[in-house]
Amino acid sequence: MLRGLLLIVLAIVLLAVPAYAGNGVNASAQPDATVPAVVHIGVYVVDFNQFSIEEGTYETNFYLDLTSNANVSLDDFEFMNGQVSSVETITDTPQEKNYRIYAVMTANPDLRRYPFDNHTLPIIIEPKVLTEKDMVFVIDDTNTGLNSEADLPGWTLTGMDARVTNQTYVAGEVPYSRAVFSYGIERDVASTILKFFLPIFLIIIVSLTSLLMKVSSRLGLNASMFLAAVLIHWRIADSIPLVAYATFLDYFMILTYATLVMVLVSGILILKFTEDKDTRRVELVNRWSIRIVPVLSISLYFLLFLSILV
Repeated sequence: MLRGLLLIVLAIVLLAVPAYAGNGVNASAQPDATVPAVVHIGVYVVDFNQFSIEEGTYETNFYLDLTSNANVSLDDFEFMNGQVSSVETITDTPQEKNYRIYAVMTANPDLRRYPFDNHTLPIIIEPKVLTEKDMVFVIDDTNTGLNSEADLPGWTLTGMDARVTNQTYVAGEVPYSRAVFSYGIERDVASTILKFFLPIFLIIIVSLTSLLMKVSSRLGLNASMFLAAVLIHWRIADSIPLVAYATFLDYFMILTYATLVMVLVSGILILKFTEDKDTRRVELVNRWSIRIVPVLSISLYFLLFLSILV
């Protein structure tokens, strides 16, 4: 009987040990469901085209590289600030996907410094469905960059930045991981001055020089300069959208109009006093307009351009 009891105990032990060992192996091999999938993402921009300030859009083509232990593809993600025009698959393996993408992206131009403005052209990518609880981005520095031959007509590329943030669309919900690739651009200073300011500066110089004329005919000259300044302003301002704030160009033109109005007023006074044959007042207006208008105008222009350097 004792022998039979020992055999029963031994059988129970032999059956329990494999079952326990098997449970331990399964517990260690099973992945932790609370750990999100990590996707290493890289964007290498080849070129930019057709940046439109009026529409806030630009065209670009770039390589998108996705590396992850999870089998992900471009269909799992979306571009939050644009639309893909065409996609060419370069690499397609379970761990890595590489695409050549042509897209039209949107930007948010800030025109307060216009025409000395600078902007950021972003490429923003998020998972379509999975939140940070299930998937997070990590910037792949190896596959992220900007082609040294990339250019954008009329603009100078100032550099790039890549970072991972998150975005919550409903308060209290789990945010989505977001990869943001940003590219800075600015207008060339020399071409900006030649294109935007040289015609206005010539008008101001002619108008201020006319203060040396003591004849009433200078009134017609300054009226023509005023009209020319309005037309140039209209042409330049027509190339940007309507915004709810004043741009640098607006302040510049306000000073220009103020200068031209002061010169016009002095011309009108000289014309009036000349018709009245009041030579003393003609000399007085002419003397003070030469002393005050140029100094005041140049000082205000200096302060305006100084403000944009600060």
